[in-house]
Amino acid sequence: MNRRERMRRCYFNEEIDRPAVFSRILFPPNDPSYDRLKAYLDAHSELKLTWDATRLQTPYPTDVSTEPYSDAFERRVEVVHTPKGDLRKSTFIGLKGQPPMHETYLLNNPEDAEKYLSLPLPKVGGDVSGFFAAENQVGDKGIVNIFLGVNPGGTAASLFGTENFAIMSAIERDLIHTLCEREKKILTSLVKFVISKKIGPYFGMEGEELIVPPLHGPADSYDFNVKYDKPIIDLVHNADGRMHIHCHASIKKVLPGFVEMGVDVLHPFEAPPMGDVTPKEAKEIIRNKMCYEGNLQINRMYEFKPQDIAEEVKLLIADVFDDHKGLIVSPTASPYIFGAGEICFPQYKAMVDTVLAYKG
Repeated sequence: MNRRERMRRCYFNEEIDRPAVFSRILFPPNDPSYDRLKAYLDAHSELKLTWDATRLQTPYPTDVSTEPYSDAFERRVEVVHTPKGDLRKSTFIGLKGQPPMHETYLLNNPEDAEKYLSLPLPKVGGDVSGFFAAENQVGDKGIVNIFLGVNPGGTAASLFGTENFAIMSAIERDLIHTLCEREKKILTSLVKFVISKKIGPYFGMEGEELIVPPLHGPADSYDFNVKYDKPIIDLVHNADGRMHIHCHASIKKVLPGFVEMGVDVLHPFEAPPMGDVTPKEAKEIIRNKMCYEGNLQINRMYEFKPQDIAEEVKLLIADVFDDHKGLIVSPTASPYIFGAGEICFPQYKAMVDTVLAYKG
């Protein structure tokens, strides 16, 4: 069984000869310390290349400017022009490899939301040859993930910012539903276009983590994630595709909702203390329904010893791979510490080698 077929079987909930082993690859930019790890993963792990389908959508009319802020950050200001007036947000952009940080958000109140809702829906179309180029590039090493962007609820939450969205979901709930319905229409149009171009079968979304515990309860997750994601996932399934969802957080209470909406692969599953669900508990809920991916806390790849990682992988396999289905051994995030590629390499190698040595 080659790596491509093994990953396909994980997504389609079919038996596999051994677990897949994978790592997200958003490495620190311009960091040669990770070159050896990149080469090892390319040679020995199951791969996923990402093709960004959001580029097929016409962008909103936006002016972007930057201005100095500090030695470590610059401020990026985006002004979106709507038929009912301008909307503005600002973001701190790291100059030394740091991730961006929001300063202000596009929407602050119901009046801003009405401006946003006055925007025409994006048109969808364009060149899709990049997908086929990615397919040729990955070959039999893995698959190509068609990234659909942020889910409807996550988009609404990101427009307001996490805390303000929580307030708005309590006092302006109908307005949040209107925003989610709009974003569902946008994603539905995108999925239909991609499917019409005979592209697939592996799709991905993110953003669900913005509406899960502890800030939001299961009812919010059901109302704003399950309700609006399920029709999109149904479209993918009707085209014999499969859906991957990326969602950090404590997901134990909302995991049945992910099963109900039809998620095929979920990343990550974080055990205590970072999360709240153990491998055995998760397997009881998702067995025969969902693939279990993202199960080794990323900090351990830098802080633990190789033998510790090897033992953790063995225990993970014992806990959730009794049916020989639905396990992609993977850290919970991409390698993230600048200049520390050689520090984490032995732990990554132990993870990969332990999976490759599996004899079921």
